Amino acid sequence: MKILYIHQYFKTPEEGGAIRSWYISTAMVAAGHEVHMITSHNGKGYVKKNQRGVQVHYLPVRYMGSYGFYRRIIAFLNFSLGAYLKAKKLGEPDLMYVTSTPLTVGIVALLLKRLFRRPYVFEVRDLWPEVPVQMKIIRNPLIRLLTGKLERRIYAGASRIIALSPGTEQYIRNIPGIHSVHFCPNMSDCDFFSMNEMGAEEIREKYSLEGKFVIGYFGAIGRSNALGYLLDIALIAQEQGWNLAFLIIGEGPEKIDLIKYSENSGMNNLHFIEHQDKAGLRKYLSVIDAAYISFADYPVFQWNSPNKFFDALASGKMIISNVNGWIRELIETQHCGFYYHPEQPATFFSSLKPVMEDPHKLAAIKKNSRNLAEARFNRKILIEKLFSYLGI
Repeated sequence: MKILYIHQYFKTPEEGGAIRSWYISTAMVAAGHEVHMITSHNGKGYVKKNQRGVQVHYLPVRYMGSYGFYRRIIAFLNFSLGAYLKAKKLGEPDLMYVTSTPLTVGIVALLLKRLFRRPYVFEVRDLWPEVPVQMKIIRNPLIRLLTGKLERRIYAGASRIIALSPGTEQYIRNIPGIHSVHFCPNMSDCDFFSMNEMGAEEIREKYSLEGKFVIGYFGAIGRSNALGYLLDIALIAQEQGWNLAFLIIGEGPEKIDLIKYSENSGMNNLHFIEHQDKAGLRKYLSVIDAAYISFADYPVFQWNSPNKFFDALASGKMIISNVNGWIRELIETQHCGFYYHPEQPATFFSSLKPVMEDPHKLAAIKKNSRNLAEARFNRKILIEKLFSYLGI
């Protein structure tokens, strides 16, 4: 089967970040399919690479996290046009798998459906335009109306929709004219990540972590991640003499401001670390006791399916989340961490204290995380489930 896979921000393990599309596309190749991935890069000119059997077509569409709204839209539309033209040259596929965000990749899907007379599968990672509307990034009523219509048109045009969280699945099911919606969350790579320490001694020494309870955040550092909440916790911990250390691993437009705030506050228990590939992240996870999951306090983020959560589970880490919703329900029912309201930091410390005082309790929580990853979010299990939805 010839599969056309479109993802504007496709990443490999060597690049780090969200690599769900790498897991799926390489599994498609392993199953005997011919896979063409159309994506983008910040380099000059078109580049084609073979990534573990996946034919990856990199289009030169520059994009930075610091871009404003309209500049982002231009980048999204440029990719959509380039992806359509490249797909046209590649010829008719047997299956089209298109993943958002951005929502504008759905325009490519609609055009290619008409061109090739083939159905497409649309994967919904985050709800757009709901996210920018709730965050008041989109304020213009006309833009809200048009993007909402585009969203419904894209969903209605898909033969199947893959939703990454139960809330997203239900949201889409409530839209009239939807054919088939399936839930398939992000994945835990239980082969790559483990509960064993790898390179821990070197990192502990570098950041003076020995004997401390280490809380780590890894991922994008943007407005939607609201890491000011974590800095508030770190500052209180320092002022009150808690034996805690905090690691923030990643890049993003808010990072410089957060560093300035921490320096101006005289914080010495917080370390900022550059973005890591998957191998580097595995090393840092080996020294982390608890992974911090953070998003801004908007209802739409309760439906997120953050990659960091599933990597942390596979690594056997306690989960601390300031996000209500299905992630909170999971960590509470499976006893692998705790939720606290981001505006109530006192509850963070009251929940953490008994874990810090009892190493056996912490060990049990970590084991619960790993068990949850293996039982419900194992990459191999979820890919089989996804392929059954796709009929491949």
